[in-house]
Amino acid sequence: MRQCVRRLSLQDIKKPGLLLRTFVMGAQGVFWNVFFLAYLTSPRLCHRFVGYIEEEAVKTYTAAIEAYDQGKLPELQSMAVPSIARTYWRLAPDATMRDVLLAVRADEANHRDVNHTFSSLHDDDINPYVLKKKD
Repeated sequence: MRQCVRRLSLQDIKKPGLLLRTFVMGAQGVFWNVFFLAYLTSPRLCHRFVGYIEEEAVKTYTAAIEAYDQGKLPELQSMAVPSIARTYWRLAPDATMRDVLLAVRADEANHRDVNHTFSSLHDDDINPYVLKKKD
């Protein structure tokens, strides 16, 4: 028996059906409440968890950049950088979507480091991200 495999396009991703949207909203609602309760119980555990998620995001963006460089993402290679991305990440006027991927990966790496730092802090530690120089 031959299986039909349809390749997803960016249009498919941009316009999900009602069933998928419902499941996504339900999953977000459940996760938000569970994470809220978990954070009340153990903020360090939650920051570690988010740090690991961010590590996976860095790996994903690294793979996307490699695929882009190998020509496996032709839709992205021909896509113009949205002005909001150019403004948010302070990209050059001639930036490409590869530059966007690099900026997003760097952003995710920063989030990873911040969350792992927060998960390692103890109650009497000073938050290293709000230290100010004394005059």
